[in-house]
This record gives sequence, C-alpha cells and structure tokens, in this order.
Amino acid sequence: MMRFLIKYETNNSDYKNATLNLSSSVTHNGSICGNDTQAALLAVQFGEGHSWSINFTKTNETYQGDFITFTYNTNDTAVFPDAKRRGPITIVVKDTMRPVQLNNVFVCHNTDSFEAENVTQIFWNVTVQAFVENGTIGKKESRCRADTPTSAPTVPPTVANVTTASTTTLSPAPTTAPKPVENPDTGNYSLKSGNKTCLLATVGLQLNVSQDKPLLININPKTTSADGTCGNTTATLKLNDGNSTLISFTFVVKNTSASIQKFYLKEVNVTLLNRLNGSVISNADNSNFSKWDAFLGSSYMCRKEQTLDINENLQLHTFNLWIQPFLVKANKFSTAQECSLDDDSILIPIVVGAALAGLIAIIVVAYIIGRRKSYAGYQTL
Repeated sequence: MMRFLIKYETNNSDYKNATLNLSSSVTHNGSICGNDTQAALLAVQFGEGHSWSINFTKTNETYQGDFITFTYNTNDTAVFPDAKRRGPITIVVKDTMRPVQLNNVFVCHNTDSFEAENVTQIFWNVTVQAFVENGTIGKKESRCRADTPTSAPTVPPTVANVTTASTTTLSPAPTTAPKPVENPDTGNYSLKSGNKTCLLATVGLQLNVSQDKPLLININPKTTSADGTCGNTTATLKLNDGNSTLISFTFVVKNTSASIQKFYLKEVNVTLLNRLNGSVISNADNSNFSKWDAFLGSSYMCRKEQTLDINENLQLHTFNLWIQPFLVKANKFSTAQECSLDDDSILIPIVVGAALAGLIAIIVVAYIIGRRKSYAGYQTL
C-alpha cells in the first residue's frame, strides 16, 4: 500500500497540500524480473497519469532497492484543482532499504515514509521479493526498521481530560484529578553533508492536538529518526518518531543589514498518520513563522517551554531547545543566543529601575507636601 502527500504551488502563488492515493485500477506495465546482469524493476501506473517505480540491484548474497522514481500529473484536477504548473512532475530519490538476503522476503507491516522535493511517500503492508529463483517464494522474512521492536517502550498519547468518580447516596466519592502529562524527553538530532555535520538540534517535543478532545502527544526521541537537507540559505530538519508522526522544520537566512545575517525558523509542518493503514489523520503547516532568530554562525537556545501555533487545531511545544541549522564547526554548537524567557538577568535592571522610580516618586511627593505645609505656615504668620 502506498500514499503520497504532495505540496504544490497554486495559481495564487501560495502552497497547498494534496493527498494522492492508489486507485482501484493499477497496472504494472514495464516491470521486469532482472537477472545477474540486469536490475529488476517494479513499475506501477495508477489514476490520471501517475506512476511509481523502484529498481532492485543485487550482489552474490543480497538484494536491495536502488532508486525510486515517482511521477505525479498535476493535470489531474481532482487532486490538483488549482495547480500553477500543469503536467507530469518526476522526482527520483535514493531508496533507504537495507540489503536483504537473497531468497528472503522483505516485509514491512508498519508505516514507513520518507520525504523529498515536497513529496512524502508513505508505505505500509509491504511484501516484496526481488530476483525470485526457480519461481519459488522464499520462506524467510527480513523486516523493515519500522517493524523492529525497540528496547524503549513507545510513549502512549495522553488525553488531557478530567474524570469524576461515581457517587453513592451515602457519601460522595472524591473527584479523580487528571494524571499530569510529563514534559517530553529531550532528543539530540543532527544532519550531515558528506562527512561533515551541517545541522545540530537538541529539543523535547510535545504535540497538542485539539479536535474532538484535547490530545497531548510526547515525541519519543529513542524511536525518532532525523533526515533533511542543509544549504547555504535554507535548511530543513525532518523528524519521524516511528509512531507515524512526521515533523519538519525549515530555517532560512535573512540579511538584516549589508554585513549582518541572521537565521530564523520560517516553516513547520506536522503530519499525523494512522499507524495501521497509513491514512492521514491530520496535516498542518505554517510557513509564516519568524522565530528562533540568531546571528549566522551562532546557535539559538531556549530552555523554557515555547509554543508554536501550527493552526487552530494543533500546537507544537518545545522544551530545552538548542538549534544551529547553519555553519556548524567541529560537530559542536557555537555560542548560543538565548531567548528572553531564559534571560533572567533582564529582570534585575527592570526591578531595580522600578524600585528607583518608586523611590524618586515618594521623595518628590514628600517634597511637594513639605513645601505646601511650609508655605501655609508662612501665610499664617
């Protein structure tokens, strides 16, 4: 099973998110089995001019996916009713599938996904074997990362509601207070460009989903993987928590003057998927942020809780944030610019100034009252 989340430009030059599903009619024209000298190719066509393919290569002992090619056709007005660019659009990405032993079947029941060029490709209930020998399907399975159990238990979502115990005619039962939701664990994430680290992030993340009922979801860093891209003026960090939650942060560089450059958080996208069938529960995007700004070459830090409003139904809370999306040196954070919430030293001059202002006001009032009394005494004499 496959599903595609596509971000496309509209005629109004803004961006929308579209969901493309496999239709009931799927063909596999052009697929080939491959051999020792030729790669295997699985190609499917569906809907109004959409197609997806993956080629497999092998060694003497293993096979693995090599490249995935996906073509979506924006002439499909049912999916892209107001697309600015019309016609087929093709993206080619390197598959991240681990090598599988020959004669083994690759299986991935849980949801797995990756993003490239404004497209999130989502897969689940996958069963495939390339280079089948003598027409016999293998009896051994090789599982994907998403199916592999982890040593750390998954943090279950917590519903922030209040329940009241039942009462009897003899005496009222006490009210059961809601179990407090703990702050999320802090995760450490990084991206590399070649052999060099190009982005560093330390943060605890908590989602607040306000639909039928408020729902708080802590992102578990032990089951979260990081992906993304680094650039000179744009960087994107994409997190997949293994629980079908995809979060991406986009940072850009701005010129504040001819010689001063700063970076800031510009966009956050959150996608919640149904773990069982890959359906999209919620997809929210806000590309109008101007937060977490710091001088280029430095890092941004905020230990206190911050809230990012993605839309009216979803918020993202951050804890113990430390981020540097550009110019990372020696795999370490550069000097941090702290947020105003952390800078307790700001309170000192404020308090001192307020105290001095109050003292001056008292002295002035006392002086005026004293002058009036002296003047009144002089008039009596």
